[in-house]
Amino acid sequence: MDMHDLSRYVEQHGIDAQILELDEPTPTVEAAAAAIGSKPAQIVKSVLFVVKQRSGEMRPLLVITNGTDRIDYVALARYAGTSRRAIRMASAEQVLELTGFPVGTVPPFGHKTLLPTVVDEGVLQQETIYGGGGALNALMRISVDELCRVLATAPVRALTQSVTTS
Repeated sequence: MDMHDLSRYVEQHGIDAQILELDEPTPTVEAAAAAIGSKPAQIVKSVLFVVKQRSGEMRPLLVITNGTDRIDYVALARYAGTSRRAIRMASAEQVLELTGFPVGTVPPFGHKTLLPTVVDEGVLQQETIYGGGGALNALMRISVDELCRVLATAPVRALTQSVTTS
């Protein structure tokens, strides 16, 4: 999948978001913010984790957080109702397999697989955010209200809780 697939998804689902194609890749939060003239806190990342269940099954969990924040594994484990050892970041192969997008391009929604999603409370403090746009040189601009609307209407309901440390 790529930014064109994401753009079609946005259009087909009536989502008020824009895919911004940039002149060059934005490999860091700071580069992305500079490229579009935003604050670094407005750049969000979609990070995929896998959580080992008691049955041994691995369950995906997507975390959407400000790009400048670090994800607190202990807080995430507490949220997921498990131990820190049961949570790990998904491999690049798992990210591609589950989302359809390569690492560094993953949008907050529109994935190949419906993913349980946690939106960190720091994201909710912004009015407009910019997330993965399906390509290394693309970002998706969306209001936080619209992001919450989209995630709330998905079959897997988004939850909000702080899982980061600043």
